[in-house]
Amino acid sequence: MLGIIGIVVIFAMVFGGYLAAGGKLGIIIKALPFEFMMIGGAATGAFLISNDGATVKHTLKDVAKVFKGAKWKPEDYRDLLCLLFELIRLARQNPVAIEEHVESPKESNIFGKYPKILADKYAIELICDTMRSVSMNYDDPHQVEEVLDKRLDGMQHHALHSSHALQSMADALPALGIVAAVLGVIKTMASIDQPPEVLGKLIGGALVGTFLGVFLAYGLVGPFATKVKAVAEEDLQFYHLIREVLVANLHNHATNICIEVGRQNTPDHFRPSFEDLEEALKSVKQEAA
Repeated sequence: MLGIIGIVVIFAMVFGGYLAAGGKLGIIIKALPFEFMMIGGAATGAFLISNDGATVKHTLKDVAKVFKGAKWKPEDYRDLLCLLFELIRLARQNPVAIEEHVESPKESNIFGKYPKILADKYAIELICDTMRSVSMNYDDPHQVEEVLDKRLDGMQHHALHSSHALQSMADALPALGIVAAVLGVIKTMASIDQPPEVLGKLIGGALVGTFLGVFLAYGLVGPFATKVKAVAEEDLQFYHLIREVLVANLHNHATNICIEVGRQNTPDHFRPSFEDLEEALKSVKQEAA
């Protein structure tokens, strides 16, 4: 919602201010389709040249994050802590029983309680692979922590591809606007024998290219890149939370302490209160009883 409001404010302030100052939209509207064709088309072509197919698809999908926001909500962080609590408690009570859950999470009655988490490939792989390594006696906390850090770094690098691609496009748009403006000047020079009022409109049309390139770069595409990056980094906190809890488990802290470590490492605006989490864990214990 804020994304839509922001776009409305940008257009209202820029064009409203232009009209309030006595500007006329006619010349902009007349030149806009051709300037947008040159600038937008060139920017799209450069975007396709500089990225592979997977990144292009990923970027188009991630643009929706500007309007939808982060994938993980406060209740998802609470559910994640409850899921990890159940898994850690079972692993300590019965190390053999945990294997069927981490080997086939889609068939697990524990994972099945949390369908949104179960549907996330990265979260499930992070949890299951780590707990599986423990069952294989690869349980040195420092080594596992290093492996998880490298894995999360890789996830972050992949998650930020879209924002980098959009930012590269934003950086190129002002220069492409100058290209369109130069072409407009060339067109104007071919009509140098025309009267001043005609030349004025031609020059004005050429300058629309410079305006459009800068406007798209700093008014739309650049902010889109910033928002996509912010949302991606926010969503990554969900996976960092998994790391914190599982590493605490490897240090043989009590199960409740492991979960509290996770709660304390949850971002402020998503962190469940101690009382809310206790109530959720009580429900989990009662269901397991």
